[in-house]
Amino acid sequence: MPKLQYLGLDRNRLTGPIPDSFGEFQAQDFYLILSHNNLSGPVPASLGKKKDFDTVDLSRNRLEGNPSAFFGSDKTIQILDLSRNLLEFDFSRVEFSKRLINLDLNHNKIYGSLPVGLTALDNLQGLNVSYNRLCGKIPVGGKLQSFDTTSYFHNRCLCGAPLASCK
Repeated sequence: MPKLQYLGLDRNRLTGPIPDSFGEFQAQDFYLILSHNNLSGPVPASLGKKKDFDTVDLSRNRLEGNPSAFFGSDKTIQILDLSRNLLEFDFSRVEFSKRLINLDLNHNKIYGSLPVGLTALDNLQGLNVSYNRLCGKIPVGGKLQSFDTTSYFHNRCLCGAPLASCK
């Protein structure tokens, strides 16, 4: 199905890993919606071959490891929801699509600090990194201070506006 543009299999009680073949879809601005299932294992590296996702929602599964397939300055992704999984990676090294509008990573095991690159995202309208293991000062600039504390709370030692000042 090389011309498939939208794959929505959310809320279907799917189990097992995401197939490597999902990285072979050729349509531009592809939508991949697999949320609210029981998918497990790592996010396939083959998804990194696809640079032109529009929307990816893998929330509320049991995915593990590093979802770096969706990050990079060469990507065109606009909406990325990886919330409520078991993802564990260093967030401080992540680069972002300039088109990113919404990033939801809440309730994972993400560590490191918030990348300064987040301040350069002019289109960012939504951000949630709560309930992770992030530390350090929230970078000043862009739209990061416009999000309320719920976007950032329950991290190991994250500080700075809109959270409490760093000591």
